[in-house]
Amino acid sequence: MSEKTFSDFYESLLELVKSYEEKNTMLKVEENLESNIIRIYGEKINSISRAKNGIDDVAELAYTVAEHHPYWGLLYNCTQIAKIALDKWDDNLSKDELDEIDWSLDELKNTCKKLKEDLSSQ
Repeated sequence: MSEKTFSDFYESLLELVKSYEEKNTMLKVEENLESNIIRIYGEKINSISRAKNGIDDVAELAYTVAEHHPYWGLLYNCTQIAKIALDKWDDNLSKDELDEIDWSLDELKNTCKKLKEDLSSQ
């Protein structure tokens, strides 16, 4: 018996999705078969929810990457700013949130400065 592949799974999934669409349950499927990624969105998904989901994926990487990686500070602080912005998309930012963004911006500048110094010393 031949071994099933991720592409085979995807094809089976599309059949399942089609069966739900025939019952008027609209689903959106996005795939990146090269990376073995399939995302399924319900009919009530919106751009903000999708962006929050995506930034959560980036945040997971930022939280798990060792701090000694030279780009960690860039990724982490950009993620923090993006999370705050997305969480408050339909609301006003508080002073504390703006202060946190300012702090993250300072950290971004410090990281860029260090990367430039490292580049100059090569």
